Amino acid sequence: MPSINVVIEYEVSRSIRCRQIEAMFDVPPQDSKKLEWVGELPIEKKDWKIGLIVGPSGSGKSTIARNLFNKNYEPSLKWGKAAVIDDFDDKLSIEQISKVCSAVGFNTIPAWFRSYSVLSTGEKFRVEVARRMLELESPVIIDEFTSVIDRQVAKIGCHAVQKYIRRSEKQFIAISCHYDIIDWLQPDWIFEPASMEFKPRGLLRRPKIEGEIKRCEYGLWKIFAPYHYLTAELNKSARCYALFVESRPVAFAGVLHRPNWRKKGQNIKGISRIVTLPDWQGIGLSPILATTLGAAYRATGWRLRSYPAHPALIRVADKSKEWMMVKKPGYIQKINKNNINQKTSKSMRNVSRPGAVFEYCGPAMNKDDAIKLLDV
Repeated sequence: MPSINVVIEYEVSRSIRCRQIEAMFDVPPQDSKKLEWVGELPIEKKDWKIGLIVGPSGSGKSTIARNLFNKNYEPSLKWGKAAVIDDFDDKLSIEQISKVCSAVGFNTIPAWFRSYSVLSTGEKFRVEVARRMLELESPVIIDEFTSVIDRQVAKIGCHAVQKYIRRSEKQFIAISCHYDIIDWLQPDWIFEPASMEFKPRGLLRRPKIEGEIKRCEYGLWKIFAPYHYLTAELNKSARCYALFVESRPVAFAGVLHRPNWRKKGQNIKGISRIVTLPDWQGIGLSPILATTLGAAYRATGWRLRSYPAHPALIRVADKSKEWMMVKKPGYIQKINKNNINQKTSKSMRNVSRPGAVFEYCGPAMNKDDAIKLLDV
């Protein structure tokens, strides 16, 4: 059991300014002062994956963590390559890197090609967690956890991070002054240096996020286009839908009619583009949007298919009971050979991308609700 016995003694300055402050605020003059923390951190009594050291600034969080976990305490990482994925250790495979980035909610593939310096604050937070989890020894410790990011981003980021950590082989300790992340990070234990109190904690259901899915204008695509993992293009004939949280669009889907040139009358619609804004990635909003649309289209006599190429989207769909794999991950052609006209160039005829095909097979939505949602 780690024992906490930290004592810091320091001399009190007797400068003119310090004596003036003593006089202004009636502070008793002292020549020296001592800070002391004594207690136990019983984290070896049971298995755990995530710990949280939390409390106000100056309460001793970093001092205690540095004393207990000196070897692991937040070693600095070097960033500077033109693409952030090249900053990861050379020994790591691209499969390992892409998997951990996706798992912690750093899912915007165009951002993987940017340098760390130009990433958003939220993206920096997630990719830093991803790299530390892959490269550092257990327990992985991060100080000032979520301190520099928006509080909504912090909560969602914590949920994505904790899901990955629980599937990994490592332990993780966050040090933070923010109590609002507790229900999202789901720590197995909490330690508060201000009171020297240790609390074991069981897993609880994360707080709900209330949202609404509805038809939207094509023009909304321009907000989401920069974050899609394929191209920023979306066919003008696409019917567009968005998931709104507190009236803000956070996820988007574009649906196209998919005529089957070999078998007519199959009534297939296809999700051409689906994307979640970076700050909202990692909590499954895209699958929720796709599944809701699948249930609505099924209620109105249509079959909905998705064509994911992103590994994370493929994994989620493959595990879902509401989606049936029609084609295993591999290469799919963008152009149907039976729909090639003479104006189609030879180079375009051979364009293909990796992907899978899934079809919605879950229950249908109430037909009236479906008609209202799809706006048909």
